[in-house]
Amino acid sequence: MGGAAEGQETVRLTAWARGRVQGVGFRWWVRSRALELGLNGSATNLEDGRVEIIAEGPRASCERLLDLLRGGDAPGRVDGVAERWSEPRGEDPGFFER
Repeated sequence: MGGAAEGQETVRLTAWARGRVQGVGFRWWVRSRALELGLNGSATNLEDGRVEIIAEGPRASCERLLDLLRGGDAPGRVDGVAERWSEPRGEDPGFFER
């Protein structure tokens, strides 16, 4: 059973959301979506006003989270999302607001 099926390989997504994403419940919303998708990671406010999202889990779930970040239903206003894909590092179980 291991991650051989397409979309099921375990990956690490690092995404940076810019716009009005701090002080509007955005990190809480990201955490809720990530937990629904079974992802581990965190959402962290950055000093430059962006939110950094780190998510590890099946590729298909990470891609779905990325779609949700860009989908317009998040609190506040997301003007853009940059992404980087990499090998998983073994995030602690759960998803955290930092």
